[in-house]
Amino acid sequence: MNRRQILTTLGLGALATGSGTRMAMARNRYYDGPASDHFDGTRFFNPGGIEPGSLSDVLRWRFGGGGSRAVWPREVRSPFPQAVPEPRVEDLRVTMVGHATLLVQAGGLNILTDPVWSERVSPVSFAGPRRVVEPGIHFDRLPPIDIVLLSHNHYDHLDTDTLARLKAAHDPLVVTPLGNDRIVGQAVPGMRLLTGDWGDRIEAASAVVHVEPAHHWSARGINDRRMALWAAFAVETRAGRIYHVGDTGFHEGINYRAAAQKHGGFRLAILPIGAYAPRWFMAAQHQGPEDAVEGMVLAKAGFAAGHHWSTFQLTDEPIDEPGRLLADALKARELARERFRPMLPGEVWDVPDA
Repeated sequence: MNRRQILTTLGLGALATGSGTRMAMARNRYYDGPASDHFDGTRFFNPGGIEPGSLSDVLRWRFGGGGSRAVWPREVRSPFPQAVPEPRVEDLRVTMVGHATLLVQAGGLNILTDPVWSERVSPVSFAGPRRVVEPGIHFDRLPPIDIVLLSHNHYDHLDTDTLARLKAAHDPLVVTPLGNDRIVGQAVPGMRLLTGDWGDRIEAASAVVHVEPAHHWSARGINDRRMALWAAFAVETRAGRIYHVGDTGFHEGINYRAAAQKHGGFRLAILPIGAYAPRWFMAAQHQGPEDAVEGMVLAKAGFAAGHHWSTFQLTDEPIDEPGRLLADALKARELARERFRPMLPGEVWDVPDA
């Protein structure tokens, strides 16, 4: 079995990059634009940050015997039944679908984040992380979808099969950072797309979407590492400001502070809380529950919804650990548990007015 096959079987196909020399020589297949403080002319990077681990780090993690991987159940039943959303909501309601996919209904708009309804998140259909819990909304029960926020191109966030289904059923507008439009456009011809760089302001339907920094990376396969940008989103709606982070390392809270300074705080932050173990490998790309609580505070968010857990096993922690550690972190900070929900598929939350 070759390197690519091993990593794909482990669910790490996006990490199966080539050597440093080949990476340096590769042409960017997704984006051709001027260099900036986070783009060197070929690849995007995290300014002042730590780049995620190399292939050797991946192999050390999975085969080096340096840690223990929890065994997840093959199937889990959510404590919440599948939700049947209303067509429109004038205030602010969030429904968890699973992993990083949430339906956000705000001020009459319907927004999906990083939509994935597929059974696996992988470049192949026969291997890779498999869904252990059914989606919290049946695809055919979705209300009309206006906007899709697509944070980056990893398979657990950018699923072209789901995007094709959304195109056919709803024809939504996809807002995504630089380079991802090439991936989506080739896989789903005719999909409506708007792209932005960090700091860009995009008018979409009756909302304004700001593309903001996150501390992460991107890849779909061999030799395309960091060729498409990753981002968070600050969304202005009639129901208030929403901050959605698909994936991020904590990065000393730099991006959270900047978001609060720029936007003045948020009614709701949607923050990842899982896929953090082992920390020596994951800290540069995935924050843990304690980081997420600190991020909520730094971003001046009234409430937060926790995602990126309990659906696909990507890393080593037990399936329920992120929720438990989130409760511990809130208690340690003397923050009410009601302010930060670790959401499960089918859970519906009418977010209070901050």
